[in-house]
Order: sequence, then C-alpha cells, then structure tokens
Amino acid sequence: MRIALLNEVSQCEKNPVIYDALSQCAFDAGHAVYNLGQTGPQEPELSYVHIGMLGFALLASGAVDFVVSGCGTGQGVMLSLNSYPGVQCGLIYDPVEAELFMRINAGNAVSLPYAKGFGWGGELNLRNIFEKLLGTPAGGGYPVHRAQAQKQYAAQLKQVKASVCQAPLDALRAVDPALMRHATAGKAVQDCLKTFAPENEIAKYVLALHEKND
Repeated sequence: MRIALLNEVSQCEKNPVIYDALSQCAFDAGHAVYNLGQTGPQEPELSYVHIGMLGFALLASGAVDFVVSGCGTGQGVMLSLNSYPGVQCGLIYDPVEAELFMRINAGNAVSLPYAKGFGWGGELNLRNIFEKLLGTPAGGGYPVHRAQAQKQYAAQLKQVKASVCQAPLDALRAVDPALMRHATAGKAVQDCLKTFAPENEIAKYVLALHEKND
C-alpha cells in the first residue's frame, strides 16, 4: 500500500516527527510512505483546504491508496477531505479510534490533531495510532456479533456518497484551477502522479494544469 503523508502549514514543523513514526510502522507492515505535503516553512503554504484537494487528487488517481494528514485539531482537514467523492476520512485522536475506524468504517484517509494535547510523549501516541491503523484489517467489523451489520453499513455509506457526489473528474474540474495548481505544486506530488498514475485521467488533468501555467 502507498501512503501519502500530507502536512498542512500550521503543523509542518512536526513533519519529521510524524514522518518518522509513520514510516517505521509502515515499513513493519510492508507499506511505503510518501511525504507529499508541506515539510517546511519555505514551501508554498498549504492550508487544510489545499490538503483536501491534494489528498483527493492522489486517491482518486490511484497514485496512493491511503492518506494520513491532520491540522491543529484535525477538524479542518477531515472536513476538507470528506468534501470529495470517494474519500472517507476519519478523525483520529487515539489508538482505539484508529483500530475501530479501520474495523468499522474501512476508510481511506485519516486526520489527526497535531496541536491538541501533543506534549511530552506525543510521538508515542502517534506510533501507537499508526500501528493500529496499519495493523488492523479493514472492514472486519466490531464487535464480533455486529461485524456483518457493520460491513453492510460501511458499504451503504460508500454507495450513498457515490450517489450524491459528482464523478471524481467532474468534481476536480469544478474546483478553481488556481487552487488546485497551488495544492499540487510540489515536485514530489507531481512525480508521484507521473510514476504511479501516468495514464489516469485525473492525474493527467492535474499535471496539465501545471503545463499550462509554465
């Protein structure tokens, strides 16, 4: 599984700590992590609005399979990502929520509160969260006697969202192209799209935005 780590501007100074915790857990589980958000103050600022666009483009194109992101409280990024078709983002505060999100909701993105309660030992909580996220089989349901119903509800929610949302490419075209160019301006992002989704129509659309802007 390819995992995108997407930090937004307010928490970019924590990127090395988050990346270290996530990459260690991902390596142990046989996954790859790509650090594609804002990794330092010198880059164009990526707000939670941009992160939602970026995460959607990466997931919808198939360039990545899962997004790990967040902001101060986690709320902004969660709302931004959940604005888009095919994205199911959970707000994760602790390892219990991480495990239950995977077992019950089987989503493809998470948002964490990197400024709320992140003090001494904060990296340990991150490590425990990521271990549960990446070590829990998705969609198994919980508890055991509710597993079948939980699977059914998760499938229904995905069907409902697909019914009420635009097709992914139409949704992407509806977004202000200038905002999308800003969100996907990073070289690492464009390289990821070119490498893992070279023939995908969403990846082609995003990359063409930058060609027109050159």
